[in-house]
Amino acid sequence: MTPLGELLADRIRREGPLTVREYMRLCLTHPEHGYYRSRPAVGAAGDFITAPEISQVFGELIGLWAAEVWTAMGRPAPLRLVELGPGRGTLMADALRAVAKVAPDFRAAIALHLVEINADLRRQQAAALMKLPGAAASPQWHETLADVPNGPLIVIANEFFDALPIRQVVRTADGWRERMVTYADGSFRFAEGPRVNGPAITAEIGAIVETSPDGGALAGAIGARLVADGGAALIIDYGPAAPGLGDTLQAVRAHEKVSPLAEPGAADLTAHVDFAGLTTAARAAGAAAYGPVPQATLLNRLGIFARAATLLQHATAAQAGRIESGVRRLIEPAEMGTLFQAIAIATPRLAVPGFDSGSFD
Repeated sequence: MTPLGELLADRIRREGPLTVREYMRLCLTHPEHGYYRSRPAVGAAGDFITAPEISQVFGELIGLWAAEVWTAMGRPAPLRLVELGPGRGTLMADALRAVAKVAPDFRAAIALHLVEINADLRRQQAAALMKLPGAAASPQWHETLADVPNGPLIVIANEFFDALPIRQVVRTADGWRERMVTYADGSFRFAEGPRVNGPAITAEIGAIVETSPDGGALAGAIGARLVADGGAALIIDYGPAAPGLGDTLQAVRAHEKVSPLAEPGAADLTAHVDFAGLTTAARAAGAAAYGPVPQATLLNRLGIFARAATLLQHATAAQAGRIESGVRRLIEPAEMGTLFQAIAIATPRLAVPGFDSGSFD
């Protein structure tokens, strides 16, 4: 059993079962043994690969998106460019390299802030950003978005919200019950917990409904911050455009799916993102929210084919193959094109590229 598994088993023996939300939180962010505290997860040598690792085009388009938003904001300086969960720094390095060439005024205005809790990933991010030609980026690191200083900002969150803890409730013969994690006979197991007020929907016995209080709280905080200081946020993540019934909690280790209960702290835990819940929370804070739109739609609108064509002009045959296969993975429906969705949160009346935000009531 993993070290965190031992701690969780002991806690359950002493205090009783954990909610799914608390189990997921501890597995990912326990101060000593949490997955995101202790493991460099991203890349071929890690447990999963994200869009920026597939193609440089992804990060470059995000950088150009941010430059357009900055112009629409009135070109404030400094502009706090914030990334939540920057991985190995690949997306931000690609974004800054692109804007340095085509939007040098925007590059000069950027004060870079990275929200990252993993010390090893912080070192990798610093190394990636120091390799940039010209003026190297000098980011400030933070544990949470709340630690980022006030001021106009643009927030990027790629595959961040799917790792925030979720709550699960299960339909039983006598109503909705909290779904719990217990420990017995040497293994962790799901169990039904106390009765709770569930959703007002018709559902069969055994149906599971997921919500993300943490995701909603963060989207609301982003919305409030944008209303107060001005700016926009781009959130790209995994899940359907509309929420539905079902258990989407999953674990990945070494690019293979494993049981979420098998190795606490040693595998990445994620769940589908409730995009409707995020936009609702942002609007409740006074911000505008747009989407979701499929990742393929967003990247098409931002000019992925034109950018790829430019890269292909100077590519070797091997490089061309990687560029073309990377673009396919990002936009094809069988790959990431429709499995991933994008939403934007913004100051009211701010036009946001890639979304239907150009006309206002």
